[in-house]
Amino acid sequence: MSTAAFHISSLLEKMTSSDKDFRFMATSDLMSELQKDSIQLDEDSERKVVKMLLRLLEDKNGEVQNLAVKWLGAPLGAFHASLLHCLLPQLSSPRLAVRKRAVGALGHLAAACSTDLFVELADHLLDRLPGPRAPTSPAAIRTLIQCLGSVGRQAGHRLGAHLDRLVPLVEDFCNLDDDELRESCLQAFEAFLRKCPKEMGPHVPNVTSLCLQYIKHDPNYNYDSDEDDEQMETEDSEFSEQESEDEYSDDDDMSWKVRRAAAKCIAALISSRPDLLPDFHCTLAPVLIRRFKEREENVKADVFTAYIVLLRQTRPPKGWLEAMEEPTQTGSNLHMLRGQVPLVVKALQRQLKDRSIRARQGCFSLLTELAGVLPGSLAEHMPVLVSGIIFSLADRSSSSTIRMDALAFLQGLLGTEPAEAFHPHLPTLLPPVMACVADPFYKIAAEALVVLQELVQALWPLDRPRILDPEPYVGEMSAVTLARLRATDLDQEVKERAISCMGHLVGHLGDQLGDELEPILLLLLDRLRNEITRLPAVKALTLVAVSPLQLDLQPILAEALPILASFLRKNQRALRLATLAALDALAQSQGLSLPPSAVQAVLAELPALVNESDMHVAQLAVDFLATVTQAQPASLVEVSGPVLSELLRLLRSPLLPAGVLAAAEGFLQALVGTRPPCVDYAKLISLLTAPVYEQAVDGGPGLHKQVFHSLARCVAALSAACPQEAASTAKRLVCDARSPHSSTGVKVLAFLSLAEVGQVAGPGPQRELKAVLLEALGSPSEDVRAAASYALGRVGAGSLPDFLPFLLEQIEAEPRRQYLLLHSLREALGAAQPDSLKPYAEDIWALLFRRCEGAEEGTRGVVAECIGKLVLVNPSFLLPRFRKQLAAGRPHTRSTVITAVKFLISDQPHPIDPLLKSFIAVHNKPSLVRDLLDDILPLLYQETKIRRDLIREVEMGPFKHTVDDGLDVRKAAFECMYSLLESCLGQLDICEFLNHVEDGLKDHYDIRMLTFIMLARLATLCPAPVLQRVDRLIEPLRATCTAK
Repeated sequence: MSTAAFHISSLLEKMTSSDKDFRFMATSDLMSELQKDSIQLDEDSERKVVKMLLRLLEDKNGEVQNLAVKWLGAPLGAFHASLLHCLLPQLSSPRLAVRKRAVGALGHLAAACSTDLFVELADHLLDRLPGPRAPTSPAAIRTLIQCLGSVGRQAGHRLGAHLDRLVPLVEDFCNLDDDELRESCLQAFEAFLRKCPKEMGPHVPNVTSLCLQYIKHDPNYNYDSDEDDEQMETEDSEFSEQESEDEYSDDDDMSWKVRRAAAKCIAALISSRPDLLPDFHCTLAPVLIRRFKEREENVKADVFTAYIVLLRQTRPPKGWLEAMEEPTQTGSNLHMLRGQVPLVVKALQRQLKDRSIRARQGCFSLLTELAGVLPGSLAEHMPVLVSGIIFSLADRSSSSTIRMDALAFLQGLLGTEPAEAFHPHLPTLLPPVMACVADPFYKIAAEALVVLQELVQALWPLDRPRILDPEPYVGEMSAVTLARLRATDLDQEVKERAISCMGHLVGHLGDQLGDELEPILLLLLDRLRNEITRLPAVKALTLVAVSPLQLDLQPILAEALPILASFLRKNQRALRLATLAALDALAQSQGLSLPPSAVQAVLAELPALVNESDMHVAQLAVDFLATVTQAQPASLVEVSGPVLSELLRLLRSPLLPAGVLAAAEGFLQALVGTRPPCVDYAKLISLLTAPVYEQAVDGGPGLHKQVFHSLARCVAALSAACPQEAASTAKRLVCDARSPHSSTGVKVLAFLSLAEVGQVAGPGPQRELKAVLLEALGSPSEDVRAAASYALGRVGAGSLPDFLPFLLEQIEAEPRRQYLLLHSLREALGAAQPDSLKPYAEDIWALLFRRCEGAEEGTRGVVAECIGKLVLVNPSFLLPRFRKQLAAGRPHTRSTVITAVKFLISDQPHPIDPLLKSFIAVHNKPSLVRDLLDDILPLLYQETKIRRDLIREVEMGPFKHTVDDGLDVRKAAFECMYSLLESCLGQLDICEFLNHVEDGLKDHYDIRMLTFIMLARLATLCPAPVLQRVDRLIEPLRATCTAK
């Protein structure tokens, strides 16, 4: 062994050392040695070095890893040119295997090599590709086209600049009489379409024409005669099947590969050009439907896949179907698709009973997608579908997969098609489903139980009268489910599904079970005792309890309640939540029938659950307490004290969700609403307000602001439950608010309580209340001023004739308190009924627009919100006037009006939505904007550019500071772009969009942050355009990462 080889061998040994410093130094020394020209490694040594470096890539030490990456990456990059020059001649090798490997290697090299090398590779391929009539070997042409396809698949984003020269050449080769060459050409087109959709735009018509031509390319088979003979087929056709296979299993027939490549190319075409969807429905869809009769299984699967891609592209984006107006283009696509449904079902009728399992699976996938895009469209074709489902469910000769697919398809149909469509077919459909429930394979049994459950829910819903008589079916359904429920040696999934199915069966059809009901309930009770099945059993019991059939649960109540009580102590959160839901359902449905001793056992567990460690559990616990209070008030005597102390502690939490607060209000109302009351009204009010009233006078609010709102809501809820006490409560609150001895906290709570009580019980003593509220607006405490402002608005909303003119008069007369009074007006506009506000709309409108030119931006913001709420009162009348102000008003007025637009847009559908088409509502109502994007986007993109005329220098002593007055506008424009990316992606030209994102990457820090987020989102949503310009996008990212 030479000295150099020995030295390298010793370094390789040190690279396996347990000491990270040894490994680091050995790797560094090895790389230094390999840099020397005198070192020549043999093949075995090279393999060892590369293997060791690859091993160090997974080293536990980060520094060693980094060094391995550095040294492994650099030499490979240097070898790219050598690799390219070595591989290109191999494309002409006489050996097919060598050519294939060279094609694969060049594809991977194209993804990693430099731009110059990629251009060299592309030019080489273009120069070598001759015209279609040039004398050259067909094998050579095929190899070059295959190489193009490989490069397109691996690095297609880099081919965009060369496509104008490449595509016409490939199109010409498609017309040569060579099926293998045609396949390669179509595969290349598929890669180009997926990786360079924009650059392929001009070539789409030609590629579409070629795909349509070659998806039908089957010179060895006459489909017309096949259709003529369709009537002559019989069930017993083994001989004809064998004959058919002998006739068409020609090994030399390559046409199926051409058809498969054409189908895949069509799928790529549809997915890459959603903007051409209406054209595709006219040109591609009919051809794809006709090709469902394809004889080759692999091709048929790809034809189905292509049509499924078309369906997915047609599916309306989430939320559009619920919009008040269906977007025009989406509506027209759905209309065209609806016209195709009969053709699709007719074409699939024969395929649903095909001997090929894969063909039937493709049918089910396609029909599932179709039902999802057009719910209800398959109802009139149910005879064909049910026949196909039964055929697959009865097919026991092959694997179980097809039966599971048939069951999954049936389950989907039950969710999308009207129940009436299944009524005529139930006698034939139910037996095979029940046979699957009894199937020994657990996956089929589990899937069949879900289908049976869906059948029961769909055909006998609880919210509508029964149309179909369940009597002929209920006995068999309960028997087959009961058999599964009784068996103990089953898979866990089957046990859970059987319990759930039985819960639905009893809940929906329990009145039809007769004497069978009690054994079923006892069996559910038994499953409740089992640790493995207790959770599904609790959920099944809930279904039975909430059923409007009012079933008699007496046989199990006495035993079930203590078991449920014990579950409330378990750590399993899902079990506690399900148990509380079940208890609440039982308390509502059984009421007085619940054994008092068992109820006491349950109530004893509840105080521990009413705490802020788990708000959802607390909410359900308080809901259950309210239900029990109404059903059995006597049961609460022992636990009301501990429960109330925990509830009051919970109400002092600043993180109290609205659901828990609503539950607490319901419970408190239930406590004072029973006869006699469980707890006295005055005592409850005292307990609620004690944390505030017992504070030191000068201690400030002390508690969190949200706590005061929560307590005020509870005071109002108690006043609503005891109307006879409301007036005295309001009077006491006014006294507390007025008293000079009251602490800040007491005044805040008094005003907030008056605001809520005024909503439910009227405003109380009005003249005195007005004086107190106005006086409080001048309080030195900001908390008191804010609470009084809120109270004035809320009380005013409950008594508009008395309070609104007074409020408008005060806004005119008190300019110093204008901000607080406008807040009151905002609350009144938000809380009052729209019809009751209409008589005052003109006065409010005039007053608000007189204040649009105010100097304070905060005041203008409140005015904008008031204007928005006022327009919603009478949109058809006020919106045109609103738009005039936008066009003709002074600068501050226009700014205020634009701000008000934000308050015209709500999360829920509103009558103003159709009138808002000219305003932007990307976040909450994207359907209002989509049709206007062609006009809006150029203006939006214009605002993303840096305007030099808005950049100024400010001298600060000896320093000069640059101020960009256009920064906020650019930030708003980029934020709007991000919103468009989330909601209107299909309407954007991503390449144009990326141009402005690219500019933003070099802008101010705040805008760079926005564009980084957008770029990450774009890389997920549409990676191909991002990859095409990754070289340009990397530079600003690198500059940011390396900045000091």
